[in-house]
Amino acid sequence: MSYPPPSRARSGPRRRTLLASAAGAAALLTGCTSGTGPASTVSSPSARARKRAAADSTALLARYDAVLAAHPGLGERISPLRAAVAAHAAAFDGRATPSASATATPSAEGGGDDAKHGKAASAAPSASPDPVPTTEKDALAWLATAERTLADRRARALLDVPGELARLMASVAAAGAAHAFVLTEGDK
Repeated sequence: MSYPPPSRARSGPRRRTLLASAAGAAALLTGCTSGTGPASTVSSPSARARKRAAADSTALLARYDAVLAAHPGLGERISPLRAAVAAHAAAFDGRATPSASATATPSAEGGGDDAKHGKAASAAPSASPDPVPTTEKDALAWLATAERTLADRRARALLDVPGELARLMASVAAAGAAHAFVLTEGDK
């Protein structure tokens, strides 16, 4: 049995039509990614998520400062955690990691009691409206609860942010969960 010869007339779109369509689509896509216009609204949810994460880290940092001011004996135990929280706030804010002088704890500043309490009084009420618990154990639990709550919130937000920000939030959420563990582990 012989096969019939192929017909000269092709069905479907022609090569010129496909090329013209591809060129038009490329022009549209290129126009949408410029720095002005509709593209700026696309990154808006990402920018809002980054801004909120920076504010959350800054509020958590104020809690650490308030605990250090109220319980200077905890300085050795929580100062490394506080420094990590300061680095997280800087990463979300788009700044470089804060210098050692910017992350110095009240107990490490060498100032008198008035300087320690003055710093805590200016940072604690604005970002941390809750009073610091009176015992060290309760203060550590207070910090651990704040770390755990924030880590959970960031883990839930991962689905709503783009790749790079999602990776940063996942890393910081994992660090927050580890901080909560370290803060409560010493009590056992």
